[in-house]
Amino acid sequence: MAPALSVLDLSPVSAGSGSSRALRNTLELARLADRLGYARYWLAEHHNLPSVASPAPEVMIGHVANATARIRVGAGGIMLPNHAPLKVVETFRLLEALHPGRIDLGIGRAPGTDPVTAAALRRGRGAEADDFPELFGELLAFAGEGFPEGHPFASVKAVPEDAELPPIWLLGSSGYSAKAAGEMGLGYAFASHFSPVDPAPPMLAYREHFRPSERFPEPHAILAASVVCARTRERAEELASSMGLAWVRMRTGKPGPLPSPEEALSYPYSPAERRLLESYRSMQVVGDPASVRKRLAEMAERTAAEEVMVTTMVYDHEARLRSYELLAEAFGLGQRRES
Repeated sequence: MAPALSVLDLSPVSAGSGSSRALRNTLELARLADRLGYARYWLAEHHNLPSVASPAPEVMIGHVANATARIRVGAGGIMLPNHAPLKVVETFRLLEALHPGRIDLGIGRAPGTDPVTAAALRRGRGAEADDFPELFGELLAFAGEGFPEGHPFASVKAVPEDAELPPIWLLGSSGYSAKAAGEMGLGYAFASHFSPVDPAPPMLAYREHFRPSERFPEPHAILAASVVCARTRERAEELASSMGLAWVRMRTGKPGPLPSPEEALSYPYSPAERRLLESYRSMQVVGDPASVRKRLAEMAERTAAEEVMVTTMVYDHEARLRSYELLAEAFGLGQRRES
């Protein structure tokens, strides 16, 4: 059986455009994904990156949920080291109260940015402090598990109290979160769109350690993938060239907006830059609808993923919309909704 398809949106900023346009593009893509039959639409959290306009997914979730009717909307994710757990619980309870049954809470342990920006976000806690287990424990306590008697926060109640926290997903780009997500009966999502780590071992480990919970009676694993789909492989390769150059520039300390394919294809890569490009391209799925469908289905089968979450970063917004349309056609999303 083919996996469900979802969208991970970073609100890409193209050269010559701007963040405001990128955010309006996000709303247009969300409406399209809702109509096409994608399962969920997640917004990412990144800071100090000129190629993405997604520093506050909790804000965009409300806008996307308002602009759509059916699709689940969530964070992919909230980078917990940047936030107070109480604030996260209250924000997502509020979103759940406004859009009941349609909100997801994906939690990540990385800051989603460089060390200097992470320090500016965390103020006083130290950018390198690995306090994720403590922060996540607080989040679960505020969500309903409660604090032990005598704890400084025992009297604090997250509001609105009559709204549940949406389902929690742990996000990972290595094996760190897989076992924990399984043992706690949470959802698990692996960031294969930027991680060179083989996703199969952590995703299979999640299933091996899974213990049923009220929200997740069965394991549910999502594989995030970087995808560019076009009518021909040649056109898909052309579109994919923009993110290839953007990745190289980011990795060499020169981040910028997404360049045009013309700029990317004419760029004189050094040997070291070419190696970075090839490494990134090995993490992408690029091609015509049939080949992309085949590759994603193989990846889902190999990792036992119930769902593939697609992120498409290309210069031209219309080409991005078309990529998701072609993918929906290839997987028969409209037919699945009707059956």
